Amino acid sequence: MRWQAHQQNGPRLSKSTAQQLWRRFRDARATVDRHRREYFSQLDDTHKVARDAKTRLVERAEALAPRGEDGIGAYRDLLDAWKASGRAGRKVDDALWARFKAAGDALYGARIERESAETEASKEKIEQKKVLLAEAAPLVDEKNLATARQKLTAIQRQWDEIGRVFPRDKERALDDDLRKIEQSVRTREDADWKRNDPEQKARANDMTRQLSDAIDKLEAELADATARGDKRAAAQASEALEARRTWLRALGG
Repeated sequence: MRWQAHQQNGPRLSKSTAQQLWRRFRDARATVDRHRREYFSQLDDTHKVARDAKTRLVERAEALAPRGEDGIGAYRDLLDAWKASGRAGRKVDDALWARFKAAGDALYGARIERESAETEASKEKIEQKKVLLAEAAPLVDEKNLATARQKLTAIQRQWDEIGRVFPRDKERALDDDLRKIEQSVRTREDADWKRNDPEQKARANDMTRQLSDAIDKLEAELADATARGDKRAAAQASEALEARRTWLRALGG
């Protein structure tokens, strides 16, 4: 249209020149049209491949419905394949995705239902474990370690008999609270064992004797240095003597 309007209203060209330019214009337009048709033909082919692939993925996803929650792993694999399958055109993509997502929602919905049922069933178990924690808490300060261990073992047995609770984060919090009490009692047991271990006692007694002998020797050296007026030797002996006495006090001597 613009070409024709220019010919009618613009500067007049000779017939031969106008025809030559028109042939060039016509050929250029034909080339553009041909490339355009090729592009959209190729795009249609690409969309068809993606549409067919996604349709098969939707059918496979919908076939997972009878498996319920157990089908989630397979659905995730299909989702990866979906992302790699390309575009099928907006309208087609939207329609297929709605079906694909609905299939996944059904699987995840089964999980949610199971978790909700487990959480509801766990309410009584949670309260039972809280009661056991209240019974276990005073054992941290129980003077008789044998009694503390006996009661804690009984509580741990009841704890295991109650079984697992849901949700998982609640279970972890309860288990952590019980472990802290158990760790506190174990730490006291380890310290008590070390204090009463015959080998530990023997080593401590041997160290005490060695320190006592060293202190006697240093006291004699300090007295001798003082009598001789050797301030440097007296200071060295006094410093070494104080260090040995500190070690001895640490051992309870």
